[in-house]
Amino acid sequence: MLKELFSKLEAYYEDMVKIRRFMHQHPELSFQEYNTALFIKEFYEKLGIEVTGNIGGNGVVAKVYGSKPGKTVALRADFDALPIQDEKDVPYRSLVPGVMHACGHDGHTATLLILAKVLNELKADLEGNYVFIHQHAEEYAPGGAISMIEDGCLDGVDVIFGTHLWASEPTGTIQYRIGPIMAAADRFEIDIQGKGGHGAQPHKTKDAIVTASQLVLNLQQIVSRKVNPVESAVVTVSSFTAENAFNVIADKAKLIGTVRTFNDDVRQYIEDEMERIIQGTCLMSGSTYKFLYERGYPAVVNHSKETEFLVAAAKDVPEVTMIEESELQMGGEDFSYYLKEVPGTFFFTGAKPPGANPGYPHHHPKFDIDEKAMLIAAKTLGTAAIKIHNLK
Repeated sequence: MLKELFSKLEAYYEDMVKIRRFMHQHPELSFQEYNTALFIKEFYEKLGIEVTGNIGGNGVVAKVYGSKPGKTVALRADFDALPIQDEKDVPYRSLVPGVMHACGHDGHTATLLILAKVLNELKADLEGNYVFIHQHAEEYAPGGAISMIEDGCLDGVDVIFGTHLWASEPTGTIQYRIGPIMAAADRFEIDIQGKGGHGAQPHKTKDAIVTASQLVLNLQQIVSRKVNPVESAVVTVSSFTAENAFNVIADKAKLIGTVRTFNDDVRQYIEDEMERIIQGTCLMSGSTYKFLYERGYPAVVNHSKETEFLVAAAKDVPEVTMIEESELQMGGEDFSYYLKEVPGTFFFTGAKPPGANPGYPHHHPKFDIDEKAMLIAAKTLGTAAIKIHNLK
């Protein structure tokens, strides 16, 4: 069965590339992926595969039914793009100004579409059922996963697998991790209200820039001096806004940033400690504040049995040359919501472009992938999906 799976995937590899490049040229932002969702739905309809659109928004779910009893396996790919100008000099460069696939979601979609096509051709010999979850809006919280789950995309599902094409690792590499693998991703905003005035009369003001600057430094003490060093955490102030004329002391300042954690208790502690530090810093300067803390995706936590099974399945893929444990990744992923509902695992498939040293990171204007990695991802996911019925 695996030999036939691999042979068919290889035969359709050029189609996989065409799909990926078409999507790369026609990206759509999170929650705006109407044409992309239609493209995916029509792909399945042309093959006569059961498909439903508008799942939880722009999500699409297709199903293939094997002829023999078995588990119901879900495979997931995301398909939204990012607000970044594509700066690559390639024939498939984005045609949409200011929008590009800078994270590999086009490759994820192409991988899953062709894998679904092949599994449909093999359904007479397959056990169980296969659910193909094409998710919108992974890049922008609250994300598409939670609304798709609420709309029933996991109904009857026994296990779920997902992968991310990982441009920082060589093609042929599979990276896994039991337990936490990607962080909870939260967002915060802090508005400082001081008292503006003339730049030559600071004694008559409450300088919002000075207060905000002190706050940036004070917040750094949370991770360095408040969180247990064996716990991973990040507090990043990524935006500082207080624009004025050269001779004006700022009346207002705004800080925006992110918090990344793996432990729920640490997550809550950091939120509470931020409030305490903001309050104290503003009290010292006589300023007031508004603090908004938005919880994003929870941490991605892989199930042990399914992760161990995935590692064993990856060993059956000839093009997989390295299987290794992943480091903890501080990036966020709303695949976490699926894993809170059903057992499964999320892993990385190496996709560093040939000759790239070190190459461009995810979310970079010149980001690209080695398209051969899509074939490896499809074979690995397909092997796991077919062999999962042997897992007790």
